[in-house]
Amino acid sequence: MADPLILSIDQGTTSSRAILFAKDGSSVFTAQQEFTQHFPNPGWVEHDPEEIWQTTLDVCRQAVAAASDKGVDIAAAGITNQRETTVIWDRKTGKAIHNAIVWQDRRTATFCNELKESGYEATFTAKTGLLLDPYFSATKIRWLLDNVEGARAAAENGDLLFGTIDSFLLWRFTKGAVHATDATNASRTLAFNIHTREWDDELLTILGIPRGMLPQVQDSSGEFGTIDSELLAGDITICGIAGDQQAATFGQVCLEPGTIKSTYGTGCFVLLNTGTEAVASDNKLLTTIGYQLNDQPTYAIEGSIFVAGAAVQWLRDGLGLIKSAEETEGMAEALDSNRGVYVVPAFTGLGAPYWDPEARGAIFGITRDTGVKELVRATLESVAFQTYDLFKAMSDDGVTPTKVRVDGGMVQNNWLCQFLANVLNIPVQRPVQTETTALGAAYLAGLHCGIYKSPEDLASNWQLDREFTPNIDAAQRDAMLADWEKAVAGVKRQTEV
Repeated sequence: MADPLILSIDQGTTSSRAILFAKDGSSVFTAQQEFTQHFPNPGWVEHDPEEIWQTTLDVCRQAVAAASDKGVDIAAAGITNQRETTVIWDRKTGKAIHNAIVWQDRRTATFCNELKESGYEATFTAKTGLLLDPYFSATKIRWLLDNVEGARAAAENGDLLFGTIDSFLLWRFTKGAVHATDATNASRTLAFNIHTREWDDELLTILGIPRGMLPQVQDSSGEFGTIDSELLAGDITICGIAGDQQAATFGQVCLEPGTIKSTYGTGCFVLLNTGTEAVASDNKLLTTIGYQLNDQPTYAIEGSIFVAGAAVQWLRDGLGLIKSAEETEGMAEALDSNRGVYVVPAFTGLGAPYWDPEARGAIFGITRDTGVKELVRATLESVAFQTYDLFKAMSDDGVTPTKVRVDGGMVQNNWLCQFLANVLNIPVQRPVQTETTALGAAYLAGLHCGIYKSPEDLASNWQLDREFTPNIDAAQRDAMLADWEKAVAGVKRQTEV
């Protein structure tokens, strides 16, 4: 009998996936379904929770069927999810009261500014490690309670529940038996004190959020509940949950202080493990919980870029300039330079280290001979330049990485990885298994169910596929970065404090 597999449920921003992982970290089956993106107003982004649920259930059923066909058991399941995306649903019916408000959504910018003007940001940052930005969940909760008819009264009566996507899926998979989340997802809400590791009553009062709506917070590896057998055949217990970027950090086995990973999916997220110390940034980076095992949190510093792969998706779906992301590598390679063209993809504002929700995207340096290849290359370059901004902020905080592990769909592009190494001026390491977000959820589940005895067992699974080392001179790098800085200045709306 083959060793049992682990089911990883990866609910992302643009698609839902189910991946079966073997003990050695290799994936043996993947099912994926994209779902609809809704843009009801400029800067607003929504998802249909029922479509998220149905696509997730469909891919999980495909994975369970594949395991059955192979004659292999599934030992446990893990969930990883798009963080900060906010759902409120009826406790009795399980139906959402409104579309999910996605992490990219900017509709609460005015409320965030009001909180800042009232002098609350220092309080929020001290307790949560976050900044007052529409990115996070709590102001989205406030918006739903204030704008959906009857929602606030229902919430105060105990009839409504809030969850990030992991909580919503857990509730559905257990048919309402479990309302819980893990510490990593809780740490992204603006309502969770990362030091006491409890929902914070002072912050909830400021935000106007009833405490009874909130899920129980657990370790990232532990028993969350068993999936109802009417939904998936067999008794499959969910034994791990982590927000996508923390899961990727775990999947990259960045378990020692000082290790760093950068994930390139819809957005780009850099996490630096700081161990048991919650290090505060002086340069607008975030302090967050990287993972929590045995009631012991491991903290991280994070830099968040809202648009990375989403910019390539825009080239494909919005502009029709490419048919697939795979085309971009050859198009960028075909040029010897960016020819002075810079794209700043601030489609939903600028994330770290600028935190400007009012900024919007722009293209600079267009001439008569600018064509599709120039726009494609400039779009790819913008991902590396934005990553540089995060690394510079970390350096200004006293942390200078000497190498970085990368993952996510975009890092299949060799040209991008090389350009990233050139801009960061450090080696970029791409592992054999780049689906590290899903893998991290599998590792967390596998730890609890006994497939792995300790986190140290995971280190041998990490294998280097290719290392990219810098190959341009300092003057060339500095010139590009100076032009990038001018381009960013051209889209910023808010004056930095």
